[in-house]
Amino acid sequence: MIDCYKILGVRQNATASEIKRAYRAKAKLFHPDATHSHNSEKFRLLVKAYKILSDKKQRSIFDVSFYTRFHSGKKNKNSFDYHEWLIARTDYESRAKLIVFDLMHNREDEAVQEFKRMNMNHADFSLKQWFSREDFMDYGYILAEELVLRGEYYDAIILLEQIIGLEKRYNYFRLFFPEVMDFTLNILKRNVDGVLSDELSIDVWERALDMGFSQKDNAFFLRKMAESYRRLGDIRTAEICIMECAKM
Repeated sequence: MIDCYKILGVRQNATASEIKRAYRAKAKLFHPDATHSHNSEKFRLLVKAYKILSDKKQRSIFDVSFYTRFHSGKKNKNSFDYHEWLIARTDYESRAKLIVFDLMHNREDEAVQEFKRMNMNHADFSLKQWFSREDFMDYGYILAEELVLRGEYYDAIILLEQIIGLEKRYNYFRLFFPEVMDFTLNILKRNVDGVLSDELSIDVWERALDMGFSQKDNAFFLRKMAESYRRLGDIRTAEICIMECAKM
């Protein structure tokens, strides 16, 4: 039996976010189409391990059958607590790193709450500023997923917009970018109209028009913008949206 944790390079108590991030990182190394190398067997095992560990039921069965027991290390009382150190600091870099630390250590609720608090109280706060491009794109996508799970659709779209913009400039996600676009489009079509206010919805639709979706999708965004403008009493702008839609 393969050791799924060893193949992915994660601890047995790794969170779902850590498993997903590890899979993405290794897939970029082993995917035959990306590397033009003979890593097909490694990639096959990687996919198999990820499928097992990303499914709660399969992971539970694997844990019982592969490990007889798991020892969680006892923490030295005098050891440095990085989490507590970050909590005590108020500078933007520390708060950004606290968000990611919580996100990757089974504290997703705390990560989302801190992210929203910082965005609400500090207009100049940016998660992207404190991480490498690659790390931000990975962490940002995982955070966006957590935001969506909690119904924080506007914040998720803002994060995804940044990731999509970086992908257009640097072509990092490659194998995973269709997943990012599909995820974003699903939010735009299912979780904006009737969920966000008309003002926020219009902001989202305008952002969506620059994300690189199809003309059919852009026409959908324009129609929704027109509906929001009508509800706000701005008939002229609504008509402009419809005219733009007709050109698609």
